[in-house]
Amino acid sequence: MTIENAEAFFAWDVLTWLFVAMLLAIAIVLIDLLFFSAKSTTLTTLEASSEKKSSISKFFNFLIFLKFSRTESHSHRPKIVQWSIELFPVLLLVFVFRGFIFEPFRVPSNSMMPTLLTGDFILVNKFDYGLRLPIINTKIFEYSEPERGDVIVFRYPNYGRQADYSGTDFIKRVIALPGDVVSYYKDRLTVNGKVIGQSKIGSYRGVDSGKGMTGYLHVRELIDRANHDILLHPLYPAGYSREYNETTVPEGHYFVMGDNRQHSSDSRFWDYVPEEYILGKAIGIWLHWDWNHNTMQFSRIGGVD
Repeated sequence: MTIENAEAFFAWDVLTWLFVAMLLAIAIVLIDLLFFSAKSTTLTTLEASSEKKSSISKFFNFLIFLKFSRTESHSHRPKIVQWSIELFPVLLLVFVFRGFIFEPFRVPSNSMMPTLLTGDFILVNKFDYGLRLPIINTKIFEYSEPERGDVIVFRYPNYGRQADYSGTDFIKRVIALPGDVVSYYKDRLTVNGKVIGQSKIGSYRGVDSGKGMTGYLHVRELIDRANHDILLHPLYPAGYSREYNETTVPEGHYFVMGDNRQHSSDSRFWDYVPEEYILGKAIGIWLHWDWNHNTMQFSRIGGVD
């Protein structure tokens, strides 16, 4: 399936709530200025500010600090107005950072083992593939495009309209690009007629939430220059994971798979990720805490291959 069948991108996530909180703070300050502030106090503040600052400067001060001047006093105003003025710059900074630069995500499952474990907290680069408007994810500028082997975070297209997955973010690896011909048969990936090479590393030993993967085959997959590790069923090839018949990836879409091939809901099951639904590229692990076992592994901190 493609984007025409996908669920709407918008979801009530952290960025959306941050934006609502910012709008609420602006509304509180404006209502106070227009209807409740003493006229004389407002005029005095504006007159003093106008002598030193241009209208553009006053506009940007209000946009960032909800005050016409950074030296403007608001101690005489109601507590809710004071809190709005004081919290707004923090909300704005967090919104800009998460919306345009980097955003943290938590890995909730074993589908990307051995690359990512349950409990990994990852940092996602929001601008590597271009500058997008937060919340609606509309691209403004394009710098580059996803490449085979990239680990990406995206809004699940939810073609089947499953209530439990509405507005959920997924993390998978890009396997095939728009226009590529891809298939998956008996745990061997073929892209554009080329069977992707594999080299066996050994038997995998899982920890914490991944203990059930102990004994799986630890394999290095050689796709382009982005060599990465995957897990295959221990009964390979008899226990190979879901097959996918040869097909061409539509324009504007990507074929993705989890590195834990036996335990991943990915393009083999629900088809393609629309380019408009990609949130960013996973670049590193900044924390690991497996809440199922209350364990923390500092050795997990580092880059994502």
